Amino acid sequence: MAGLGKAARGKRRWIGLRIPNGAASRASCEGLLKAVLEGLQWKMYDHNPGPDGSATAIIRVPLYDCESATSRINSEEGWRTLTRSGKIKLVRERLKVD
Repeated sequence: MAGLGKAARGKRRWIGLRIPNGAASRASCEGLLKAVLEGLQWKMYDHNPGPDGSATAIIRVPLYDCESATSRINSEEGWRTLTRSGKIKLVRERLKVD
């Protein structure tokens, strides 16, 4: 049996973001994101820790949650979104992630 077609999966956006501290491990980063994005659908795909405990991450959110997720991330002290796109490849290129 075939899976869902592309149109049935729904539109999504990929958000590249920087978390200033406390996100050195993938698990700690997911915990911080869970608290900030509570009530929204999201999934973390990439996590790149920095030398000072900060991290760069890429998350996927549905199109209808994108504005809410972006505003929540940017309202946190020191957090910021770096880029958004409909394609993860473009976000990775912009963040210089392999």
